[in-house]
Amino acid sequence: MSFTPTIPTTGLAGWAFLTLTQARQEASFAASPQIDRAARHFAEALPRIETADALVSDRQALRVALGAFGLQDDLDNRAFIRRVIEDGTEERGALANRLSDKRYLALAQAFAHLAKGATDPPPADLADRLVGQFKTRAFEVAVGQQDETMRLAMNLQRELPALEAQFGSDTGRWFGVLGNPPLRQVLETALGLPREFGALDIDEQVKRMRAATQARFGTSNIATLAEPEMLEKITRRFLVMSQIRESASVMSGAATALTLLQSVRR
Repeated sequence: MSFTPTIPTTGLAGWAFLTLTQARQEASFAASPQIDRAARHFAEALPRIETADALVSDRQALRVALGAFGLQDDLDNRAFIRRVIEDGTEERGALANRLSDKRYLALAQAFAHLAKGATDPPPADLADRLVGQFKTRAFEVAVGQQDETMRLAMNLQRELPALEAQFGSDTGRWFGVLGNPPLRQVLETALGLPREFGALDIDEQVKRMRAATQARFGTSNIATLAEPEMLEKITRRFLVMSQIRESASVMSGAATALTLLQSVRR
């Protein structure tokens, strides 16, 4: 039987409870038989995996590999994942470099030793690192099954600080934000950006999101935004805006239902 995270309420109160109990709940979740089994299998299988085809052919190992990057929904897209890994990241035209979702780039970088023509061995700590990422993200997925906004808030705490090491410039980090769907969703919601925002040219999106962040939080520097105090401000704003949007959606649905009911009565 798997461990189910406990979130007694929504919004800021739910976030406060989750923050207080996260370490204990996450440890219990990681120790559950299903997660522990998957992690052990991956750690044992990885040294024997020498090609991208071998990785995607081992469903349990692939589940951990994809889960480590939040790509668990691609478990059945084996040909696509094999191509992402085999292409590597060295060539400009490599698939991972052309995809807007930069989680695939991170996946290809982690498994660079499985790319076509690769000769370097994998990092000695690769299995431990990916198992750790898998357990963390799997816990977030379980939280999301209870409350998706909590999952997105947890993702923010981890992903925004990580951008500083992944990209050499602040502009690059902003493109990294837009290339990370969960992180992008949090900031779009926190800033109150309209749904049409995503239809703009990518350079215009970066420009407008930076300006909106500067206006709302007093800075558009990713390193500053990733500091604990600022992360908490963004998180609280995101949770409040999420509840406002949800309430507006419910009210709109109720108004539509009332209009239809009145038209029927006529």
